[in-house]
Amino acid sequence: MNKTAEKQALIDKIVEAIQDVKGEDIMIFDLTKIENSVAETFIICSGNSNTQVSALAGSVEKKVRNDLQDRPWHVEGTENSMWVLVDYVSVVVHIFQKETREYYDIEELWGDAKITRIENEI
Repeated sequence: MNKTAEKQALIDKIVEAIQDVKGEDIMIFDLTKIENSVAETFIICSGNSNTQVSALAGSVEKKVRNDLQDRPWHVEGTENSMWVLVDYVSVVVHIFQKETREYYDIEELWGDAKITRIENEI
């Protein structure tokens, strides 16, 4: 599998893991055309409580580990689960509580990125 296919498989698995735990407002930011970006892709989603944010992060780590045999390079924010970052180097997952996401408005910071919104399955 080439690097592009591996990255897409990782993105797909992360989105699947988020949907499994009912994560909301899933957005994928393609940062490949943005100079000096810290990653190639950001995946951002929201949870309704620190318990759900923690569960979302755990679901992402577990599904990626079990299905793709990959582990994050770094995980941050698990102490209070207001904003958890799961870093797979080329793909970084940001899992926010809704109020924290609105406050930081990270979508606006990366407004030049190509954005894909994932509709929640009902």
